[in-house]
Amino acid sequence: MKGNNPYFVVVVIQAIYAAMFLLSKAAFDHGMNNFIFVFYRQAIATIFLTPFTFYFEWKTAPPMSFWTFCKIFFLSFFGITLSLDIYGIGLIYTSATLAAATTNCLPVITFFLALLLRIESLKIKTRSGMAKLIGIVGCLAGAATLAFYKGPPLKLLSHYHLLDHHKTLQHQGHAPSGAWIKGCFLMLLSNSCFGLWLVLQAFIIKGYPSKLLFTTLQCFLSSIQSFVIAFAVERDIEQWKLGWNVRLLAVIYCGIMVTGVTYYLQTWVIEKKGPVFLAMSTPLALIITIFASATVLGEIISLGSLLGGLVLVLGLYSVLWGKSREQMAKATIDVEQAPVYKNNDM
Repeated sequence: MKGNNPYFVVVVIQAIYAAMFLLSKAAFDHGMNNFIFVFYRQAIATIFLTPFTFYFEWKTAPPMSFWTFCKIFFLSFFGITLSLDIYGIGLIYTSATLAAATTNCLPVITFFLALLLRIESLKIKTRSGMAKLIGIVGCLAGAATLAFYKGPPLKLLSHYHLLDHHKTLQHQGHAPSGAWIKGCFLMLLSNSCFGLWLVLQAFIIKGYPSKLLFTTLQCFLSSIQSFVIAFAVERDIEQWKLGWNVRLLAVIYCGIMVTGVTYYLQTWVIEKKGPVFLAMSTPLALIITIFASATVLGEIISLGSLLGGLVLVLGLYSVLWGKSREQMAKATIDVEQAPVYKNNDM
């Protein structure tokens, strides 16, 4: 049973993300300001992570220079604050299903950004390089399908939804084309900001290896940044009140479960099975979200969303396959070039 634990954990991780898409969409549909939502989410995440940071890393953390602090500040702004604010706007224009579908672009976008920064390489003449190129093209094709092709609605599950608070124009099958395309673009922009965050933090973490303190500090800085933005956009005190409703549930859930719990679980999975194994589980969130959004939120799932999501998943696996082939080839070369030591007779 112990060998199957990573498989169970990745299902839990993707289920947590699927619930995040659903609860965030429900909170926005109940009138919550997305900028205020981001502030509360990051503030709760900071409160949740701070005790663990003090207990595990406060005494062992290396001193932080002012330049490192500035880099973390701007990294938090572009990778977390800006990414989440843009994501919230895009989610208002679209649906939870689209949010889950575009998440499959993240590994491909991250690879493309790493390619531009010369962290990754792309050798088109090799099978692995061609697979990665096909995956990038597939990602673009899937995103274009999601944005420009809706197709007929699939109402197999929509008649049995549990919550009926969505406005008709917010349903996937009835959203205005201009708003839907804008939402798709914003989702991809949000994933691009997050992908850039994943790439750039690798450089910072080398000089400041205290991962938990690094994460907590980013959440703290992001909560300050998101508060300034939210206060500038919305000053009505009524909009800042949460109450005992889905808005409070969404904020607490995203702050604790998404930022806190999944951080540990993802680190554990990467340690046990590697980052490729974790990335390959990403489509599970899309599958869970499709069924949950139809049955719980009553969203109308269109054929275009299913086809676009499928193309995105195929593109993702193509890139991951090419990446894994390159890693296997590199490992083989390293073994062959390793020096061979012979015992000398005494």
